[in-house]
Amino acid sequence: MTDAPMTPEKAPRPSRLKRAWESDFMWSFRHAPVAVVSFAVVTVLVLAAVFAPLIAPHNPFDPGTLNLMNGFTPPGVPNQFTSDTFLMGTDDQGRDVFSTILYGMRISLFVGFAAVFLAMLIGITLGLLAGYVGGWTESIIMRVADVQLTFPAILVAMLIFGIAKGITPPEYRDQMAIWVLILAIGLSDWVQFARVVRGTTLVEKNKEYVQAARLIGRSPFAIMLKHILPNVLNPVLVIATISLALAIIAEATLSFLGVGAPPTKPSLGTLIRIGQEFMFSGEWWILFFPAMTLLALALSINLLGDWLRDALNPRLR
Repeated sequence: MTDAPMTPEKAPRPSRLKRAWESDFMWSFRHAPVAVVSFAVVTVLVLAAVFAPLIAPHNPFDPGTLNLMNGFTPPGVPNQFTSDTFLMGTDDQGRDVFSTILYGMRISLFVGFAAVFLAMLIGITLGLLAGYVGGWTESIIMRVADVQLTFPAILVAMLIFGIAKGITPPEYRDQMAIWVLILAIGLSDWVQFARVVRGTTLVEKNKEYVQAARLIGRSPFAIMLKHILPNVLNPVLVIATISLALAIIAEATLSFLGVGAPPTKPSLGTLIRIGQEFMFSGEWWILFFPAMTLLALALSINLLGDWLRDALNPRLR
């Protein structure tokens, strides 16, 4: 009597979350301390901005909660009149600087994300058309891009902002200022997306899978959307990450120059512009803390974008 042959037990398949955690992408992330720290900083700042109404000690834009006697209170020092203490001090109107930073980050991040999304939408669309259709379509799109590249992006954004604000009725200008700002930054930043997508499309459209899609009768729109677009997203994602930091800086620059976010909805740039008025009178904290927040946010996003560029580059694997 012989024993039946023992069949090896089938190892359980790892969960999708575990497979993702053990992927090359996550391994690269776990072994990049700069990327981990940058991601942590960005996550903390974004969550602080999103949950600002729950975290902020005061609503800095509610006149009923302001006390002018708290004006120019240094950080961590009790006010001599009210005995109130503020973590990062107060500004000239008695607003808590920590609370204004949290609410200001909401405006800066919203403008940054919305502007990058608009730039991606325009750039990817025009880049796909230029690379796939070619001919006069490509020539016109790329010549417009070349002309726009000859001007600094901030000047293009200021020009677009001025034109858009000029055609907006005066009674709606403050209400539409944020949307005009998004339009200005988005229209000034689409060129990089278009150039990268066009170059990748020129390579992809001659590959076998695109030729096969043509043979079975797929429309050019379907080929661009379902076949070529997924293969150009890696470089677009890297550019979007870096462009987010540039968009936030552009918004801060415009607001610092007084042509960005309105005083009723101040962003980090507006807070820096207000703070620099009191820099030389001794109230350094009004400028210092918003500036450091902007620096930490932009630098962390840039470092994260640098790591993402290396992680998604197949030549470095």
